[in-house]
Amino acid sequence: MMISKDDYAGRISDANDFKDVFEIVKDAVYKTFKLRRVGLSLLLQDMPSFVGAYHVLGSNYIVVNRYILNTVKHLAKSKEEYNAYVFVILVHEYLHSLGIVDEYKVRRMTYELCNSLLGKDHAATIMAKGDPSSYFPELRSLAYVKFSNRFEIVREFDTSNISYIA
Repeated sequence: MMISKDDYAGRISDANDFKDVFEIVKDAVYKTFKLRRVGLSLLLQDMPSFVGAYHVLGSNYIVVNRYILNTVKHLAKSKEEYNAYVFVILVHEYLHSLGIVDEYKVRRMTYELCNSLLGKDHAATIMAKGDPSSYFPELRSLAYVKFSNRFEIVREFDTSNISYIA
């Protein structure tokens, strides 16, 4: 079954939480690159404004900058724009979690995926082509410099590896 650009854009626009967006991310990465993994956890942490997110190499953790996330939530004019930001960040870190450590390669792959599945004018593609500040220029003026030692765990983020006994 062929999935159109409108289908992916609509799914991103309609997503209600991190789990919804991550399901789209996993589907998109598999469709584009035939790569997948399960069992990831999402943590939110306040960190310097020049760090959007990171994957702890060899772990099951993706850590997203809560400070930037909250800023984008206030800057976004719609749920679609906010979800597009979350999508780009999660695609990027998901690719790292698949063992691709080269930052420039991951950036190229993220842009290729977004451009292919969403088109060049979608907010996610614009963010992936440059960085999120190419869509939200206000992010350039953020000056938060600390790493918090508090993490927030996003519950039921990646449940695709959990089986239920009926």
